[in-house]
Amino acid sequence: MLSQINIGENFLGKNHFLTEKTGLGQLVSIIASNAIILSGLVLIILFMVGGFMMIAGSGKDNPEQAAKGKQAISAAVIGFIIVFAAYWIVQLIGKITGIDLLGK
Repeated sequence: MLSQINIGENFLGKNHFLTEKTGLGQLVSIIASNAIILSGLVLIILFMVGGFMMIAGSGKDNPEQAAKGKQAISAAVIGFIIVFAAYWIVQLIGKITGIDLLGK
C-alpha cells in the first residue's frame, strides 16, 4: 500500500525550493530566514553540554572543566544574541527601504 503514495506530491509540494531552479540569492534567503531556528537548536545543545561539563567538573573537583562549561554557555548566549540581532537588523533595513530582503 505504501508504494502507491506519490511522495513528491505529498512531501515536496509546489513551493518546495528544490523543485524549481534555485539561485544563490534564494538559497541565502532560505538559510537566513531559518538562522534563528538553527541557532536556537545550537544554543540548546551547547547549554546541555556546558551544563554537563560544569556539573562533571564540580563533582570531580576540577575547576578547569567547570570553567570550560561556563565558557561554552557564555559563547552560546553571545552567538545567539548576534544571530538574533543580525536578523532583526536585516528586518529593520527591509522595513525602512521597503525591500523584502529575506524573501518571505
